[in-house]
Amino acid sequence: MFALTFLGTSASVPSAERNHPALLVEAAGQRMLVDCGEGTQRQLLRSGAGFRRLDRILLTHAHLDHVLGIPGLFSTLRLRQGAEVMTVHGGPATLETVVQMLAGLWGAGRAPLSVEFVALAAGRFIDAGDFVVDCFPVRHRDTDSFGFVFQSPSRRHLQPDRLAALGVPDGPLRGELAAGRAIVIEGDRTIDPEDVLGPPGGGKKLVVIGDLETTEGLSNYVADADLLVIEATFLDRDAPTARNYGHLTAAEAASFAAANGVRQLVLTHMSGRYEDAEILGEAARIFPNTRIAVDFDHIVV
Repeated sequence: MFALTFLGTSASVPSAERNHPALLVEAAGQRMLVDCGEGTQRQLLRSGAGFRRLDRILLTHAHLDHVLGIPGLFSTLRLRQGAEVMTVHGGPATLETVVQMLAGLWGAGRAPLSVEFVALAAGRFIDAGDFVVDCFPVRHRDTDSFGFVFQSPSRRHLQPDRLAALGVPDGPLRGELAAGRAIVIEGDRTIDPEDVLGPPGGGKKLVVIGDLETTEGLSNYVADADLLVIEATFLDRDAPTARNYGHLTAAEAASFAAANGVRQLVLTHMSGRYEDAEILGEAARIFPNTRIAVDFDHIVV
């Protein structure tokens, strides 16, 4: 299960209702930010999420609306004696931007708290047991941008009716079967896990993509996602402008979701030039199960 709290859903310029981009993802007791726009620390407080157990930031790219909240957040975490070590993941050029920003404030190699910078390369970079996170490169102007795939494994559960029919008693023997190991019960009967385990199920796939100018070549990463979070900065009538600024239209985002078996689409990075209803209308005509993210939305996958 993944729980998402949208802390900022604006495009480059914030509004009274929308903060700069940031998304809190919670899974298996771990909490991480995807991007950290200006004002993210206050959004964490306003959302009720707070700063507890927050020790990882995943950066989609280095444009300032996605990273300017980092210094303030770090200062607050130091004062609150938060994370012992904050791990920041991003492309090499993205991390260099953040390092220079922090150095300009506190001096080279210094920060208010211990920080580990981990450069991204395509593939798996987090394996937490109960979930994994992979990254993949996306194109957005001149940045080294990445999208993220969060996945929890499918699991096979014991079937009570089969256990009862085979006479498997409650207790450790059932744990052995759940772990995939055969057991021997009274009468020297061998029970194999396949005799009592149901089909795989329960695995979830969440894909989060920041700013991007094209979905070309990304289908394998988003295919069959339970939830896709992606930008929709422009409407189709302004597609040439979207190309110039390296962004998608709502129609393009919806077409991408529809073509790849996505179950639910959440659009973010909203521009103040449009009403939400316009954006939703354009996308929903192509992919009905679409919603527009607003600040403090909470979605569980």
